[in-house]
Amino acid sequence: MNKSELIEAIAASADIPKAAAGRALDAMIESVTDSLKKGDSVALVGFGTFTVKERAARTGRNPQTGKPINISAAKVPSFKAGKALKDSVN
Repeated sequence: MNKSELIEAIAASADIPKAAAGRALDAMIESVTDSLKKGDSVALVGFGTFTVKERAARTGRNPQTGKPINISAAKVPSFKAGKALKDSVN
């Protein structure tokens, strides 16, 4: 499912126009992104939790030359599925 298919599903489920569903989805994505930028987590009970994790600096290898390269530390977004989501998939 891509974004436009998700918007169609939201519009059908909530009985609202596609334009309103698109704005709602965009607002949700923007809110989650802003919270993660601030370092906060976003917990949606039954669905899952979005968090930011710290990835340590490490040494990798250039696949073409085999020479070692330094990979700097980074913050990466992470998602952990909730119990209800896990149970519905299995």
